Amino acid sequence: MRRLLLALPFALLPLAAVQAAQAHDHEHEHGSLGAHEHGVGRLNAVLDGQALELELESPAMNLVGFEHAPSTDADKAKVAAARAQLEQPLALFSLPKAAACVVAKQELHSPLFGDKPDADDHDDDDHDDHDEEAKGANGHEHHHEHSEIHAHYQFTCAKPDALKTLDLGQVFKTFPATQKIQVQLISPSGQQGVEASAKAATLKF
Repeated sequence: MRRLLLALPFALLPLAAVQAAQAHDHEHEHGSLGAHEHGVGRLNAVLDGQALELELESPAMNLVGFEHAPSTDADKAKVAAARAQLEQPLALFSLPKAAACVVAKQELHSPLFGDKPDADDHDDDDHDDHDEEAKGANGHEHHHEHSEIHAHYQFTCAKPDALKTLDLGQVFKTFPATQKIQVQLISPSGQQGVEASAKAATLKF
């Protein structure tokens, strides 16, 4: 399933080492923040023949405006809306129709989606204890609030030559709290690390 992305950590080892060092520094400065930065998402994109693989990771704050488990109807509606947008990757990533891409597989994961078994029950049962915990140890509570949303897509594109660019403009329009996306792009022409923003949202394969 992850054949293409398996090569990614090795191909990008120097950058990964730098990011790990930076994350380590962040841990000293900000508790267990690591690479989790509001307003910043990460995207791995791999084009290999007719196979296109995209893996998006983002703090939930960027996509729904909060990181706690949804408890109110308004929160649940925001999560449902974000999930519905993420379930339309052909539109979200503006893949050109000429490339004739179809979604072969997609997976969405987040604590906000209730991925853990009986997550809702546990949240309700532990709610009072959790509030007490928050009063006694703000840092510990803060750590729990770092929810991420992961989206993994595999496409089969009949005419990959038509994939000249990857346009992330719609991602920024759909999720305006996302200020930039750190992209690792691997294609037949090589690999590159790019930082995309709403003003510079088009990447060349």
